[in-house]
Amino acid sequence: MDDSNNPAKNNRGLYLDPRTKILFLITITTFALGGAGGRRVEMLAPVLCMVPFLLLITAKRFKTALVGIILLFASSILLEFANKINMSGLLYYLVLGSFGILSRFLPCIMMGRYLMESTTVSEFNAAMKKLHISDKVIIPLSVMFRFFPTVMDEAESIGWAMKMRGISLGGKHASKIIEYRMVPFMTCCVNIGEELSAAALTRGLGGEVKRTNICKIGFRLQDYFSVALCLIPWILLIMDVVK
Repeated sequence: MDDSNNPAKNNRGLYLDPRTKILFLITITTFALGGAGGRRVEMLAPVLCMVPFLLLITAKRFKTALVGIILLFASSILLEFANKINMSGLLYYLVLGSFGILSRFLPCIMMGRYLMESTTVSEFNAAMKKLHISDKVIIPLSVMFRFFPTVMDEAESIGWAMKMRGISLGGKHASKIIEYRMVPFMTCCVNIGEELSAAALTRGLGGEVKRTNICKIGFRLQDYFSVALCLIPWILLIMDVVK
């Protein structure tokens, strides 16, 4: 399950400790998606929302970052426009629901994608061990780190195979897309999950003996700056609760 030789992992841009990335993910999820902190954190929330896109740019994921930024700003502009013209009725609730959810979920999704694409399984395991997390949590998360990239590769392969046979939404056999595309995809997901779980146990992730790890992780200057940025909204939230 070690993918340290993966070029996509090595081209990670700005190096951040996996613990810092996890802290970013938790912070963005809490204050951008959850809306915690109230007015005290309103000014800081847009900064937190832009962090995943900046990290993706440093990792040279320009297309992903550009598409995400366009979707984020477009959804915000449309929501503001709908409120400005006093839109009402079913159309307003559809706009509010779809674009409101998109604007809140998108930064979290992008941060999660950056975390998975820029962190190897070895680095993640080393970080979890330093945090003294139980193996009952580490093993499922380690499997997840390899599961989603593998599933995406399988989905792309199935998509190309179906296009060669003319089975697509815009093709001649669009009615067969569920049978010939979704069924193989679901079967692949089940098989991949079982294979990755077996591979994790084979490598000793569930053993009682303490595993060694040659992967070196640690905090650097950018990590301390990132942690300080993440602590600000938490401190504001605690102050608001205490008050």
